[in-house]
Amino acid sequence: MNNRRVYFISDRTGITSESLGESLLNQFENVHFKKRTYPFIDTVEKAETLLAHIQEEVEEDKDWDRPLIFSSIVDRDVRKMINDYPAFHVDFYNTFITSLEEELQTEARRLTGVTHGLRSEESYDKRMEAVNFTLNHDDGITDQGLQNADVILVGVSRSGKTPTCLYLALQYGLRAANYPLTPEDLSSDILPRMLQNHQHKLFGLTIDSERLHRIREERRPDSHYASLANCQKETARAEEMFHRYQIPFLSSTHKSVEELATSILVACKLKRRF
Repeated sequence: MNNRRVYFISDRTGITSESLGESLLNQFENVHFKKRTYPFIDTVEKAETLLAHIQEEVEEDKDWDRPLIFSSIVDRDVRKMINDYPAFHVDFYNTFITSLEEELQTEARRLTGVTHGLRSEESYDKRMEAVNFTLNHDDGITDQGLQNADVILVGVSRSGKTPTCLYLALQYGLRAANYPLTPEDLSSDILPRMLQNHQHKLFGLTIDSERLHRIREERRPDSHYASLANCQKETARAEEMFHRYQIPFLSSTHKSVEELATSILVACKLKRRF
């Protein structure tokens, strides 16, 4: 098998180089990648130290092929140093900024921290307010202020509600609450009391029962809660409830949290708040 070390390098958080690099690498399922992310490489000295470390790793295992580097570095000297290292290098900054400068016929500012930095206090405050709302309305903790929710995710325990809500809050500034369907809820023909006045904001998450069984086994091994039969019963009844009350829903079985959040955004016609 083709084995490659992968280094995501950035002068800020590394989110850009990691996200773009991952999306490219996901297209190559027959290659084994060993990945590392190095944020805040914003001086020549830091770059020298990092490249020396990379070289040590490369020399430790000669069986691995040439390493891959995905970078988003603004400083020309730091970028040149990384570009000069003998690796396959995808320089996102140079690839896109240089072409845009030519097209727009003007030079870019070349400032660090303008991708994921704190550029707008108002936007940041909206994101943090949404995250706080989501944390305060996780797992049906309270119905106080629930009328202010943009969306309320409903589903059985461990179907992916909490991470999806947090992603919606952090990435889109949406006030996302969630409610876990209990065995009592699932044995009733009535929508749970907490949700009855908010049916128009509900969105369901379901999951393959065998996948749910494996997830729950890690949490509570050999319990009724985690048994395959119980997982089959709960998911079936949850989907019956979604159909009964015409609640739109998706399966989280083969979807990432990013895909779930984006699908919910589109299905519920929600818009980014910042």
